[in-house]
Amino acid sequence: MVQLYNLHPFGSQQVVPCKLEPERFCGGDPDALFVAAGCKVEAFAVAGQDLCQPRCAFSTLGRVLHLAYSAAGDYLVAIEEKNKATFLRAYVNWRSKRTENARVCIRMVGHNVEPPFRETFRDQMSIVEMPLSEVPLCISCCPVRGDLLVGCTNKLVLFSLKYQVINEEFSILDFERSLIIHIRNITPVEISFCVGYVAVMSDLEVLLLKLESNPKNGESVHFHPHNTNSPVKQAEGISNETLQLESDDFVICQKPMELLGEKSEQSGVSVTLESTGLDDEKMKYFHVQYLLYRRFAPDISSYALSDDIKLHSLQLLPIYQTGSPSSERINLPQEKELLSLFCFFSLPHVGYLYLVVKSVELMSVYQYPEKSQQAVLTPQFLHVITSNNLQCFTVRCSAAAAREEDPYVDSTLKACPPVSMDVCALRIQLFIGLKAICHFKNHIVLLTKADPEAIPERRESPKRLLSRKGPSVKLKTPPVAEAGWNLYIVNTVSPVQLYREMVDYSNTYKTTKTQSCIHLLSEAHLLVRAALMDAGQLEPGEKVELLEAFKESCGHLGDCYSRLDTQHSHLTLPYYKMSGLSMADVLARVDWAQEDGSQKYERGLIFYISHSLYENLDEELSEELAVKVVKMFHVAEPKQLPHILCSPSMKNINPLTAMNYLRKLDTSGFSSILVTLTKAAMALKMGDFDMYRNEMKSHSEMKLVCGFILEPRLLIQQKGQMFPTELAVHLKETQPGLLVASILGLQKNNKIGIEEADSFFKVLCGKDGDTIPQLLVDLWEAQLVACLPDVLLQELFFKLTSQYIWRLSKKQPPDTVPLRTSKDLINACSHYGLIYPWVNVLISSDSLADSHYTEDLSKLQSLMCGPSFDIASIVPFLEPLSEDTVAGLSVQVLCRTRLKEYEQCIDTLLERCPEAIIPYANHELKEENRTLWWKKLLPELCQRIKCGGEKYQLYLSSLKETLSVVAVELELRDFLNVLPEDGAAAFFLPYLLYCSRKKSLT
Repeated sequence: MVQLYNLHPFGSQQVVPCKLEPERFCGGDPDALFVAAGCKVEAFAVAGQDLCQPRCAFSTLGRVLHLAYSAAGDYLVAIEEKNKATFLRAYVNWRSKRTENARVCIRMVGHNVEPPFRETFRDQMSIVEMPLSEVPLCISCCPVRGDLLVGCTNKLVLFSLKYQVINEEFSILDFERSLIIHIRNITPVEISFCVGYVAVMSDLEVLLLKLESNPKNGESVHFHPHNTNSPVKQAEGISNETLQLESDDFVICQKPMELLGEKSEQSGVSVTLESTGLDDEKMKYFHVQYLLYRRFAPDISSYALSDDIKLHSLQLLPIYQTGSPSSERINLPQEKELLSLFCFFSLPHVGYLYLVVKSVELMSVYQYPEKSQQAVLTPQFLHVITSNNLQCFTVRCSAAAAREEDPYVDSTLKACPPVSMDVCALRIQLFIGLKAICHFKNHIVLLTKADPEAIPERRESPKRLLSRKGPSVKLKTPPVAEAGWNLYIVNTVSPVQLYREMVDYSNTYKTTKTQSCIHLLSEAHLLVRAALMDAGQLEPGEKVELLEAFKESCGHLGDCYSRLDTQHSHLTLPYYKMSGLSMADVLARVDWAQEDGSQKYERGLIFYISHSLYENLDEELSEELAVKVVKMFHVAEPKQLPHILCSPSMKNINPLTAMNYLRKLDTSGFSSILVTLTKAAMALKMGDFDMYRNEMKSHSEMKLVCGFILEPRLLIQQKGQMFPTELAVHLKETQPGLLVASILGLQKNNKIGIEEADSFFKVLCGKDGDTIPQLLVDLWEAQLVACLPDVLLQELFFKLTSQYIWRLSKKQPPDTVPLRTSKDLINACSHYGLIYPWVNVLISSDSLADSHYTEDLSKLQSLMCGPSFDIASIVPFLEPLSEDTVAGLSVQVLCRTRLKEYEQCIDTLLERCPEAIIPYANHELKEENRTLWWKKLLPELCQRIKCGGEKYQLYLSSLKETLSVVAVELELRDFLNVLPEDGAAAFFLPYLLYCSRKKSLT
């Protein structure tokens, strides 16, 4: 049973001053109402809440059977009957009809107006005749594009809305018959059309289709039948069998059926498209997609009249986003992009609402307390009329559309009441003799008649009532309109006013803590959300008021979920976020007082506070609120207390109070190291360094690192930007190794990024711009040692080498003592290689360099000697290191050596450091480079000895070492060929003798 709330969605009402009893009427959004009686249509201007004035009246060419208005194009279309013939006509430019006797132009659809007569159309109404080969049964206008769909016995005809542009200020509305949809095995009683979606309803069946357009506009197609031969043949077989069996003694009932998506092709309803538009038409439909087929078969014992088993009130309701202005449809202010689409239809006692577009699913089922006659669906409500009641039900359209529009709905950021939430009735309003209803804007139009209902012409047998093609029951039309009827306009109250009433009503449930409070507040939230989705109809002041109501409703829902013990208590977080309330505002709404002194905190509030404190909000709680939060978590979630105290929002907590609560914790059930570190942080705030040291000494350094990984905010906090905590600053001075190891642990566990870690150390050490503190260099070196997977190796090499080179070039010592020496890095990390022996000989000559300078140089040389280093990447950055210094020389020669520029390196070493040439040659001139001993090194040494000089003895000793190597490597003849021609024979004779005896010795 649907729950009923006695609210007041209906406001003032007024009587429409009609002269004749209405037979048909429809709303003309936004300000017009059309009433048809006989062969006359009256148009009324609806302005404000209490003003309905006649606007104009015009005669039709026949008695109006069906009437519809299209806001897109601002035209009225009618199915008319005259002399037992049925006609379809559109009335355009009706606003120019000043008097009933004013001139009217009648023209055929698609007829081009000749230039002499074009200007006359500006100030007079036009009637557009639309001839059809079959009798029109029903009509529907697309609310977005203004196209017209006409239902006939075996087909649907689509007329596309067109404009004949006269000049920049004036255009003539026209139609083009663009498509015929042939439908077999179903006769339309009602149809609905919206942006390519077609809904067809017979007495007991509903079919929903989607017309799909081919992107190739130039392609021309006539027929495109779907592959439904088997179902069609099956249906025809059933139909033939039915005709044979039908008699006064039998009733053939087909089974109820619901087919969704592709399965609906098995319904037995055949659909074929016939394109009749011009080839240059912009929008052409070529394919049909089946979306829904529903067939009903009520219990035959329950009906006595045909109306008891008939469907009624078929409607497609679009909810769309406003897009950019359309250039093609000049009379439309904006082209609308479809967001969601809903399909509604109803039996006398049950209504069905389906969600369409991405998928088709049954969204809501409405059980009416009594037999319904007609219903209209709006984005906010479903209005249903019975013989004596106007009923208002809630809908879930805005809930479904919100999820289509925003992917963050149903996350920790945003929430919306579920589509599956039970619907309810807001009010059942007494109206005597209700006959028909329509809706436009915020108006409901009702036709009442107090006299007895008309008697059917004849009573149909049940077998006729169940036939697809059975005729409808026609009511006798009295020759003279009788008294006792009224046409009312009932104004719905503003969404904000109804929202306020719903909130006040919900207060009656707060003390009982039931789901009814959440249900009613959810209805209020959806009401405001639906109004905001139709923002194009709102004034700026109304939108601001609705936005405030929306935030307020989110706050109320957050309050409910925070106080009630429900399985959806996690929704407290997104609703409070959407409300715009600060954490202090939320805590101020909590009822802290309890009569017995005890306090129970529900899961929703705990969930919200814990997540808000984890999200590092910029908000700082006062000391009073911080103490309340600590007390709350000590009672409800003691394990979370250390984490809560580390939040930046808890900065104002009294450290002594926090320490008292931490001492009460039983650490046996969870990590004691986290409690220890939190106590140490609080001891620092208190200035009790002895307590701090005692806490830090109670665990090993490795366990302390694990504690920091469990709660990174002990070291790093973010309030807009990252900054170190007081504990981090203290560790920088006292235990920098622990600090670096902890940050490295955070990186390993993805608790902090690479750039964030770099920024943290810069802020911690007070360095701006490109200045790199030593602690950051220590971190980079630790990253190399740890081989972090997310760290790009060459990028890390670049950072380190750049810093080493900058310090060496500026002779800038590190700001703190490095945590690792070059020997430590070589022993711990494979990326740091053993420094080549000749490099040590080269730099041993510089005895004036300090230890920090030597360490940076050794680390750079070790990296360059390592197996992973890309030596080519460092060449552009070596320019600051001059070869005039030993450091620069060693790095430059090492770089050229790694690039295999050995001859240049030999020249450099012979010139700058001859004592290193033999160690260099022994290490580098091997295998394919061994020939350089006698092709390069030997001739160079001989030449330099001839020149003499200060380095004569160094060159001479190097020459002897070289000759010893060459004598071993070469045969005697080859050895003689490489010796200088002007050399002293006595000097070379020992090496020649050794070379000649080498073969006999071996």
